[in-house]
Amino acid sequence: MRGLTGWLNFVVNVILLFLGLLPGMVYAQQNKTLTLEQAQELARQNYPVTQQFELLRQTEQYSLENLSKGFLPQFTLVGQATYQSDVTIVPVDVPSIEIPAPAKDQYRINANVSQLLYDGGQIRQQKKVEQLNTIVENQRVEVELHKLRDRINQLYLGTLLLDEQLKQVDLVQQDLETGLRKVEAQVKNGVSFKSNLYLLQAELLNNEQRRAELQASRRATLQTLGLFLGEPLSEGVVLATPAAAEINGNVEIQRPELKLYTSQQTLLEQLNRLLYARNLPRTSLFGESGYGRPGLNFLQNTPDWWYIGGIRVSWPLGNFYTYRNDRKLIDVSQQQTEVQRETFLLNTNAELTQQRAEVDKLKEMLEADREIVALREKVKLAANSQLENGVITANDYLREVYAEDQARQQLILHQLQLLQAQINYKTVLGY
Repeated sequence: MRGLTGWLNFVVNVILLFLGLLPGMVYAQQNKTLTLEQAQELARQNYPVTQQFELLRQTEQYSLENLSKGFLPQFTLVGQATYQSDVTIVPVDVPSIEIPAPAKDQYRINANVSQLLYDGGQIRQQKKVEQLNTIVENQRVEVELHKLRDRINQLYLGTLLLDEQLKQVDLVQQDLETGLRKVEAQVKNGVSFKSNLYLLQAELLNNEQRRAELQASRRATLQTLGLFLGEPLSEGVVLATPAAAEINGNVEIQRPELKLYTSQQTLLEQLNRLLYARNLPRTSLFGESGYGRPGLNFLQNTPDWWYIGGIRVSWPLGNFYTYRNDRKLIDVSQQQTEVQRETFLLNTNAELTQQRAEVDKLKEMLEADREIVALREKVKLAANSQLENGVITANDYLREVYAEDQARQQLILHQLQLLQAQINYKTVLGY
């Protein structure tokens, strides 16, 4: 029975271990293909500036806790000892009555306590200021993270361009090997010069150099992208081609900069309310007790305990001297924020117009590119046949191979440029 129980425990542990490893296995499988959205999300999580969200949250929490303590009783302990050159003496000589003069050396120690009852709403308004200030700072972080999206787009699309160029290198490799086999047969049959064979062999080596250069550039780009993502990317990673974004001129701009300007305006409005609250009267209870010489009865020249308590109303009228100018300063800041917002919208709309024009231009160029590639492919196929029949030389054949290669390179470049322009349009919009 014990053997059966042990065997069952072993099976359960193996199953649990497998289930624990399964997410990692699935993740590893998923990691073989990387999408642009995944790259942007990983970069956002790994970017150091993201840590500021938690730091700002903690700052707000501590600030609000400190402000809340403004309604706690406030204690003060004061002690003093003095010697004065003169004291108050009653200048009346009454027979049989002696009025003692206070001592010139006096001392006291006393404790004060005050409890705020009403502060004009200053603490409440200050709390709102702290909360809105956190929102503003969070939006500043979002602006920085939005700039990161553009950097990730460039690295990601740059890698895609290198991938397409490597595919084109493979096509050229196939054309060169095809020509090489035919020239080898011609040389063997004595109908072609060995110089044609050497020429094609040299071009094969050049093509291999080109492949090595592109692969090195791809490795460097992936390493840089991996630094932003917080994890190394192997050369075997496959970058999925993003879907083409539709260009719609009626879509509203959703950039974090606009939210930043809005939150700044809200903060300035709250500062106005705080400014008003600071000029209202404050009411508090207070109490004071102590021991010293003299006590409250200054004619008694012996140490004594004493206390005093009551309610206090204070009104800082001096703040009214600068109240109007403080309001004007806030108004100026609001106007500056609005000017920044309008300037940003102008520049953003100009950039969107430029991106739309770029998309339209590239679409037209792609139509011509496809026609050119189709024609160049026909010319290359004809040259292939002519090379086989000994009508043209290897040099003539290479010229047509590279002419098609150049046409395909232009097609690849314009396709990636179009995709980049469409993605940039979305990024400029804030999506």
